[in-house]
Order: sequence, then structure tokens, then C-alpha cells
Amino acid sequence: MNFLATLLQNQPDLPPAAQQALALMAPVFMILVLVILAIFMIPFWFICKKAGFSPWLTLLNLVPFGGLILIYVLAFAEWKVVPTPQPGWPQPPYPQPPLPPQP
Repeated sequence: MNFLATLLQNQPDLPPAAQQALALMAPVFMILVLVILAIFMIPFWFICKKAGFSPWLTLLNLVPFGGLILIYVLAFAEWKVVPTPQPGWPQPPYPQPPLPPQP
């Protein structure tokens, strides 16, 4: 945002239409950045929560290469999730439906 302000101040020969276009693009750009951040951060939030980690690790996505670090942490760390109990005996197979009558 500061870059846009400096650009508008340091370019007095810029036509007014171009200045207005730059001023209108700034809020759109900020909203676009927030949407892209949400697209990356919300899934990581739920993955960290389900894996038993603090969901605040998702904030690593804000740091350059932080998302890559988070992926490696999730891939190689031991998850604190209790596995579902396996049955002591195999499940019986489902019975086959009867064959249709043959003419």
C-alpha cells in the first residue's frame, strides 16, 4: 500500500485517469491477497487440528517458505491421533444376492 502511495506521489506526469485506476486497484488487490491467503490457510488449519498440532502453526504460511516447512513438519512428525480400533476377527462377507430366474 505504501508503494502505491509513493508511486502516485512521485509520478506527477501520470495522467489523472491512470492515477484513478491505480487508486481503484489497491483495494481490489488487498482483497485478492486476503482471499488467496484464506485459500491456503483454512485447509492447513483443519489439517493441523486433526493431526493433533496447534492450528496456529498455520501462520507459518505467512512467512516465505513457511508453507513448505509446515508441509514437511506434517509429513514427518508423528501425529497425536488415536487410530481406530481394528476388529479382532475378520468381518463376514456380505451374502450374494440371489440369481435372477433363468427362462
